[in-house]
Amino acid sequence: MSKTNKDENEGAASVEEISERVLGAVWEHRLPPGTKLVEEKLAAVFGVSRTKIRLALARLSHDGILTVEPNRGTFVSSPTVAQARQVFDARRVVEVALLNQLCGQITREQIARLRKNIALEADARARSDRRATIRLSGQFHVLLAEVGQNPYLEKYMRELCALTCLVIALYDAPGTPACPHEEHVGIVDALERGDAKAAGALMVEHLDHVERTLRLEMPQEAEIDFDAVFG
Repeated sequence: MSKTNKDENEGAASVEEISERVLGAVWEHRLPPGTKLVEEKLAAVFGVSRTKIRLALARLSHDGILTVEPNRGTFVSSPTVAQARQVFDARRVVEVALLNQLCGQITREQIARLRKNIALEADARARSDRRATIRLSGQFHVLLAEVGQNPYLEKYMRELCALTCLVIALYDAPGTPACPHEEHVGIVDALERGDAKAAGALMVEHLDHVERTLRLEMPQEAEIDFDAVFG
């Protein structure tokens, strides 16, 4: 079967589906930072042409999730310490604004969706299912944007959460839960009360907490002993 015919099959994955599955693998740390994504292998896995794989990877590269290195290939991005801090700075601005928008207009059904996600996250944590815990923890923040019914914010939050997963994979302190679900509960409680100030403060505190658990100290430059080098 030709590559073109593969893509024309009714069951062939679309560019968007491939992008979402790669993104999901990044979220769950199944594709760690620095992983090289080989087009031929992915084309075989998804049963599509390399052209479709290339388009899917290009989307994620545009969002910063992947990095294209000339003459080397496409890799899962490895954010620097400075970039990691910028991700959290962006999230503090975007998510507080999002909560301000949601307060006073969020419905009972939307609150129930958020609480269901929190319950699933707590269950995954109790079962020590790290991949599911990471996915559901990030999904909570994306769900906030989704219930706000702003597709642009939702897209931006997906990108920021994926970048946060990369940051956690690189700088996580072993044994430290990066995103305690109890803090999600407090945010939803404040949303349900319509208390935008409290919800925003809790979100900032929550993101600060996550950032503090990471090892984001800038490495000190070693002083070169030129006498030892050239003596």
